[in-house]
Amino acid sequence: MNSAIDLRSDTVTRPTRAMRAAMSSAELGDDVYGEDPTVNRLQELAAELTGKQGALFMPSGTMANQVAVRAWTQPGDALMTARDAHVYLYEGGGAAALSGVQAVLLGRDGLFGLKDVQAATAPDDIHFARTRLVSIENTHNRSGGRIFPQVETDAIGEWARKRGWALHLDGARVFNASVASGASVEEIARPFDSVSFCLSKGLGAPVGSLLCGDRGFIEDAVRIRKLFGGGMRQVGMLAAAGIHALDHHVARLAEDHQKARFLAEGLAGVPGIEMHGIPETNIVVIKAQNASGLWKRAQEEGVLLSLMDAATLRAVTHLDVSHEEVASAAEILVRVLAQDDA
Repeated sequence: MNSAIDLRSDTVTRPTRAMRAAMSSAELGDDVYGEDPTVNRLQELAAELTGKQGALFMPSGTMANQVAVRAWTQPGDALMTARDAHVYLYEGGGAAALSGVQAVLLGRDGLFGLKDVQAATAPDDIHFARTRLVSIENTHNRSGGRIFPQVETDAIGEWARKRGWALHLDGARVFNASVASGASVEEIARPFDSVSFCLSKGLGAPVGSLLCGDRGFIEDAVRIRKLFGGGMRQVGMLAAAGIHALDHHVARLAEDHQKARFLAEGLAGVPGIEMHGIPETNIVVIKAQNASGLWKRAQEEGVLLSLMDAATLRAVTHLDVSHEEVASAAEILVRVLAQDDA
């Protein structure tokens, strides 16, 4: 397993030596009391980068998203999001179980526009759940790391504000979106009332996400994090990894995007598969009639992929896989497909 080329996710990255050194020398305190100086520095940095008043360190991106849902809604409210959004599809039914909200699903391939939101807006009538929150994922996990168009984000944000709704950004990979688009994270985050982002994906930290918003929202989020069991104690070592990642691992995300494009180009036109476009960031989506068979044979040949569903595979490039390994993975996948086609 250790010698395999692991393209399952950018969550498989391990701390670099420099990151481990930062972790080992971190100042510590009790974060539940707000006394961990390293956590406090990380939260200040996250707030600055997103242009928000405050931030809160979370154990995971799922918790960050679900705390936001709970903060913005009441049981019986509706959450609008993409039909294949992480907050709906991959968080264990948390929005329903933890906040009692129902999902109104929009668009396709992770994207939707103002017209979709308008068409799905229910009348102001006691028979309908009241929409209170719209969640946008940028970049989008299942669509090949696509960047959500800023023009649509701005338009949806304006529509939401007029109706008293909140707009949440599931920005698990928002730094990938920033590097690829040239827009700052603050610019991307500007229309949103709350923003989550992960440290443990392409940024390469071992654990953690940040939830950002205004001071009142963060005060609510602290209470909800405690309710959900997310209060942490001497967690400055993990926060130090996050600070190191934000200081040293953002610009290098461009390398991961190049590796993803190289892999996609190496597989383009190969019989038996269909590429889901040229990657904008670090995720390659592969459509195959027998995806489970290809997934298994690739694993036997030393290439680990994610099996998303019966017809979809995903490969994610990251800092722990080199250009040479990506090239080797492309050769192996072409060979496996040729054997299958023979």
